[in-house]
Amino acid sequence: MSGETARDLMHAGVRCVEAHETLDRAAQMMRDMNVGALPICGSDDRLKGIITDRDIVVKCVAHGQDPSKITAGDLATGLVWVSADADVAEALAKMEQNQIRRLPVIENGRIIGMISEADLARHLPDDKMAEFVHRVYAGG
Repeated sequence: MSGETARDLMHAGVRCVEAHETLDRAAQMMRDMNVGALPICGSDDRLKGIITDRDIVVKCVAHGQDPSKITAGDLATGLVWVSADADVAEALAKMEQNQIRRLPVIENGRIIGMISEADLARHLPDDKMAEFVHRVYAGG
């Protein structure tokens, strides 16, 4: 693990939902890509935040709002990211400090990938993965 960077952990080819797209469109994209979260990008192709399937349910549907009338940008939260060249410890620290399970990876101001729990599980030793899970889920 020593010497590895966020770029080594991430999965590339991440697609953004544009900030002007509606939540029903974001949900369709999540379904089609079999993911639970999408980065939100503006027309400038810059990261504006991230939206999860849970955000759509809790912050829109549960409040009786129409997901075809609310945009992804309206719910854009979590502008936490890591540089592609950051070491693994920095990426883990950001995820643990913010209690997040997905972390966008940025290079030259643009999103180039995402680090998920599955990516961590493939790269981290079992004891480090267990520690991460404890800190993120238990707030430890």
